[in-house]
Amino acid sequence: MSNPSRGRGGARDGYPGGPRGGAGFSGGRGSGTRGGYGGGSRGGVPGDLIFRGPASVDQRLATLDQLVSSFNKLTFNPERPHRPGFGTLGGQITLRANFFPVKLPKGPIYDYHLEITPSTDIKRIRARLFELLEQSDQEGWKEFVPFISHDSSQKLVSKKRLPQPLDVQVQYYEDGEDGPNTRSKTYTVAIIHTADLDITQLTKYLSGNIESRDYDVQPLVAAVNLVLQTHAARTGVRVGKNRYFFPSQERFDLALGIVGVKGFFTSARPAYNELMVNVGVCMTAFYKPGNLADAIMAFQQSSDGAMLQRFTQKLKVTTGHLGYKQKKPIKKIMSTSARRTFFHCEEYHGKISVEEYFKKKYPQIMLRHADDLPVVDISGPNSKFSIYVPAELCEIEPGQPFRGRLNEKETSNMIRFACNPPKVNADAIIERGLPTLGFTPETIGSPLSGFGITVDNNMAVIPARELPPPRLSYGAGGRPPNINNGSWNIVDVKFHHGGAIKSWWMLVVREKDGRSVFSGADDPILTNLWRGFGEKCRNSGISLGSQPVKLAQSLIPRADDPGRQQALDSIRQKIKENISERGKPSFILVLLSRRDNYIYPGIKRICDVELGVHTIHMLTDKVVGKDANKQDQYFSNVALKLNMKLGGTNHVLDSDSLKWLTKAKTMIVGMDVTHPGPGSVEGTPSIAAVVASVDSSFVQFPASLRCQETKKEMITDLTSMMIDRLRFYAEKNQTLPDRVFVYRDGVSEGQFNTVLEEELPKMLEAFKRVPQKKPYRPLLTIIICGKRHHAKFWPTDSRFADRNGNTRPGTVVDRGITAVFDFDFYLQAHAGLQGHVKATHYTVVYDENRLGADELQQGTHTASYLYARATKAVSLVPAAYYADLACERGRCYLNDFLSADDKVSSSVVSGKGRGKGKADKEEEKLRVFAEAKKAWGEGVHPDLRASMFYI
Repeated sequence: MSNPSRGRGGARDGYPGGPRGGAGFSGGRGSGTRGGYGGGSRGGVPGDLIFRGPASVDQRLATLDQLVSSFNKLTFNPERPHRPGFGTLGGQITLRANFFPVKLPKGPIYDYHLEITPSTDIKRIRARLFELLEQSDQEGWKEFVPFISHDSSQKLVSKKRLPQPLDVQVQYYEDGEDGPNTRSKTYTVAIIHTADLDITQLTKYLSGNIESRDYDVQPLVAAVNLVLQTHAARTGVRVGKNRYFFPSQERFDLALGIVGVKGFFTSARPAYNELMVNVGVCMTAFYKPGNLADAIMAFQQSSDGAMLQRFTQKLKVTTGHLGYKQKKPIKKIMSTSARRTFFHCEEYHGKISVEEYFKKKYPQIMLRHADDLPVVDISGPNSKFSIYVPAELCEIEPGQPFRGRLNEKETSNMIRFACNPPKVNADAIIERGLPTLGFTPETIGSPLSGFGITVDNNMAVIPARELPPPRLSYGAGGRPPNINNGSWNIVDVKFHHGGAIKSWWMLVVREKDGRSVFSGADDPILTNLWRGFGEKCRNSGISLGSQPVKLAQSLIPRADDPGRQQALDSIRQKIKENISERGKPSFILVLLSRRDNYIYPGIKRICDVELGVHTIHMLTDKVVGKDANKQDQYFSNVALKLNMKLGGTNHVLDSDSLKWLTKAKTMIVGMDVTHPGPGSVEGTPSIAAVVASVDSSFVQFPASLRCQETKKEMITDLTSMMIDRLRFYAEKNQTLPDRVFVYRDGVSEGQFNTVLEEELPKMLEAFKRVPQKKPYRPLLTIIICGKRHHAKFWPTDSRFADRNGNTRPGTVVDRGITAVFDFDFYLQAHAGLQGHVKATHYTVVYDENRLGADELQQGTHTASYLYARATKAVSLVPAAYYADLACERGRCYLNDFLSADDKVSSSVVSGKGRGKGKADKEEEKLRVFAEAKKAWGEGVHPDLRASMFYI
């Protein structure tokens, strides 16, 4: 076999899945991409790529070993277990990390809760009230303003104790108005003391004082975060949590009217003997500021009307015709102009056009586009009546994040822009990030100086290790491959265990509105293709005797079938007819001429859910007309996936690397949940996946999939999904496992305890309810895998760097920036092929197996070499990675709901109408959810449930 080059996130059967969230980027789930690119060095020798060169480990870490020894006095508790020790395996190295020490003042920080009367839930009004609160000159309040920070919502912290009770009167007026007037509403802001946050308590916790183990650091860390982020909140735009973007930052054009902007992430984190602030580079998309009419004309010139609706989906515009600035979200761009849009107006006694209304009401305004541009509706989301405004009177204000869904090309542009070598990121953080966030001595101002807080401008220097790779083996008689930089070649090597193909079909999907690649079933190009692929399968050790049954299906043009329902019906019919005539094949090879957001997911749903037959997709432009090596590599990639679907084994680890798993009967479980992203119909379910190993080589991971309440992170049907997995393990092994190791993906740090409160009891319930002859209770360990963190590392010596200046595969960090008491570590198993590589953060939240640091770190590292779709180590332990892939496959089954903004018309979206109140909206969400559950049906067909159908 040649060397398949896909890591975490090669094409998923040729196509990408749906998005996992919004348009923000901070480096993806691998090294800039999901598994990386095949790029080379950005130039220069590694020495030039090292940020600031050699350094000594921070002195504060000298007593770390005493810390772990002191933990021996703690009683062992499987819930949130304390660190059992530090890892010792591997070669010692020294790294820099993007963590900066924070010096706190003596004395407490005072915590307050704010209540506003009359109450308002409108975020814009609350935020404006806080601006006016800071400007208030009320005695007994104004003298404290330099010593406060707040979140513009309901929390305030102060370095000085505020008088109690404290009520501040605020007269409301809009930004842009000269000041309050006779109509201005007066609000009372009551500032109520809730706690004195004692810094000495935090210092004890950070020093590892075992009496402080149960001290809750969150309130104080949240208070410090508020103070640290105030400067950024005043001078920039916050997008999501802890991410700030500034008008002066680097930007580039991403799409019509949309720009990519670089910003900075900042968040305080407790570490041993120090509170640190983590500062990283991040990216997101913003609207390009300007006049809305100009933006609409640009879209009209590019003749992309659908794009315009997507562009304005979450857009807010500012109007000034009322005499002051007013910011409103666009509800809809109408199809008619100001001259041709009419509404009923009491003031002017009946029906009137928007143009006529503006002439009478605002004679000073001359409309330039009264009849050639549409009006926009800026009424509120629950308003029963429309408010029409000509587009030319609307301004797109600077600093507005784009909250729609980026398409594939835009996403790829964003990743390319975000993808910088480590040294470039380090320079950006030190030279631009720290001053912009107000953390340098020259920029430190209110409120940091008021609180007496300072930030050290030198990155933390920490110890780390490089773990050795495992040994791998393929089919009998082959030499073990040589692992280099986390990857290996497998030329002329057979799979460890090849699957068997009894019969196979090849389905050519023809688009009528495009040039057909093949002239017919006997086209020599097509014959060469299936023969070449069949040969590749045989040479790889898959048993294949027969030629494929050749089928073709022409689709009606997209213009006549925009949602592609008729096209999919014809494909379904073709496959069903042939199944009833010939029986089911082992798999169908589907040849598609182009990427399509409907056909690929549609075929997956038809075959996975309705018919129960495996499919493998190829894009003809990837295999036709390519040189022999490229075609061979593509076939190798596809053969890796096919063998796993057939129940085969591509490669295995040596017995030493597996010993930590095989010393007792062990089942490894991966769990993940994916949520509807921007562009989904409101009410669309989330999708949960649980995969689990069934063999002693830990290669085959069949999956259970369920859809559940929208945006719910914890898995609802976890008990029944775990029972499915345990039963299947027992069927294969004639016994249940003695140990269960769970790798749970997609959970934020704030939800660790929620996993213990909600998911742990469901797992324990599954152990009780799984069919067995005697009471069954395996030992359970739960490990959370975190990729959405901002910790990055830099080698201090070129000897420990790869050609891009990244840390090398096998790098593990468990000292210096990790938790004080918790059992956690950062592991980078994979190579950073492009951009700045990112480790995965593993945290043990439950452990009855009393795993040691080396055992879990090296075990997770070697397991990262078992990912079946690649010949390289991957960034996330395969069990969790497979759960992620299974979730993405589940998205295909709900594609009509998840990609609603791609649809020109869809019955699913028909509920979107004007003038819906909150109750109607909730009802609509429930209707959508019920419809999606119906489309999901029984989920994956019983004939595929025992296999890795999703890979």
